[in-house]
Amino acid sequence: MEIIKLLRIRQYIKNLFIFAPILFAFDTDITHLTNSLIAFILFSLIASSIYILNDYIDIEEDQKHPTKQFRPLASGTVDTKTALLLALTLSATSLILSALFNMQLFIVLFIYFILNISYSMKLKHIAVVDIYIIATGFVLRLFAGSSVTDIKLSMWIIIMTFLLALFLALAKRRDDVILGLQGKQTRKNIDGYNIEFINASMILMAGVVIVSYIFYTVSSGVIQRLNTENLYLTSFFVILGVLRYMQITFVEENSGSPTKIVFKDTFLKISIIAWLISFILIVKYAS
Repeated sequence: MEIIKLLRIRQYIKNLFIFAPILFAFDTDITHLTNSLIAFILFSLIASSIYILNDYIDIEEDQKHPTKQFRPLASGTVDTKTALLLALTLSATSLILSALFNMQLFIVLFIYFILNISYSMKLKHIAVVDIYIIATGFVLRLFAGSSVTDIKLSMWIIIMTFLLALFLALAKRRDDVILGLQGKQTRKNIDGYNIEFINASMILMAGVVIVSYIFYTVSSGVIQRLNTENLYLTSFFVILGVLRYMQITFVEENSGSPTKIVFKDTFLKISIIAWLISFILIVKYAS
């Protein structure tokens, strides 16, 4: 069970961005769906290896954290040699299989791996650079999905994904800042942030995410490709989801783990599901 915890399977929800290219293109090709699923699995394997390496590097910091202290390596329930062997096995398996399956996917995974190793060892301690790398990881997930389906990514999808990831990363850093104010500083880069800066940045990101999505839905290319002018209606659920997340962050002050929030918050889950259903129905009945 503790070994399973090392993999952070819940975090795999982030890898669903791999399916974004076929969703936004409304592509129902079974081959593309299968290829995206394979890319999802391979990306998840290498992501787990990164999580393990990050936990290994952060053992001392995690031991001071009110919740991260219970992670397998920080708590000592899994020894470091076993963890490192597992990380090596997962990363090697992912890279080798991706090279055999699709060379473009291999390149994306290799870049993700190197970028996140650099993040874990040094770059996560540099304020602003750290959240940029997190956001870049989400964009790489888009490129992973694109590489195995040959679906060209629109600039709007890339921009929206990057901005949304920045928004979520800022919310997570806000939780670290609050812990720091309580005398529980756990990150070396926390001095580069304060509540005022993060609040202002989150409001900025929330605004541009919403505007970018609206521009996407009314862009001539999307209207022509999906054969509908009504996609803008889905923006109501996007705005609702963003406002709910801001409420969780600013009012409830519970933004430490975006993944847990998505899994546990019923309001947010309903907003996401409603957006997805409305998107599919509008496109389906327009064609």
